[in-house]
Amino acid sequence: MRRIAHPACAVAVCISFLALSGCYSGSRPPRIGSNAPDFTVQDSDRTVALNQLRGQVVVLNFWATWCPPCVEEMPSLVEMQRRMKAKGVTVLAVSIDVDESAYRQFIKAHGVNLLTVRDPGQKTPALYGTHGWPETFIIDRNGVTRRKFIGAVDWTEPEITDFLSKL
Repeated sequence: MRRIAHPACAVAVCISFLALSGCYSGSRPPRIGSNAPDFTVQDSDRTVALNQLRGQVVVLNFWATWCPPCVEEMPSLVEMQRRMKAKGVTVLAVSIDVDESAYRQFIKAHGVNLLTVRDPGQKTPALYGTHGWPETFIIDRNGVTRRKFIGAVDWTEPEITDFLSKL
């Protein structure tokens, strides 16, 4: 009985691995300390390329209007941007919203005055290996990924603003 169960388990593990690895369609996610993958996103309002922000600390935030933790953290992102912009910190908020009108309505209703662009095809999040929202990458002035946050963050916390200031 043991001999039959063992090969069956091995086959099940192999099938599971192959099935899960087939789900990932992006490139290899960036590692802390490596260059952040460059990208360009164009929506109906603007075109944004990460390389245009070289020389600034970039807080690259992936979010959606229908995501409660994203909505929860947005006011602190806006406030942190207000405080830190003069120090060369820029928030780039990439929305994965498919519904353009919901996106526009949210931006207006919540006073989101960040550099934001909509990527409904989720090409940029896939490039970063991001599949949960919100996820945020901190990219230094030289384009190197320095930190990753998963989930909602209070961007006005002193530890975070101090970290950003030191970059």
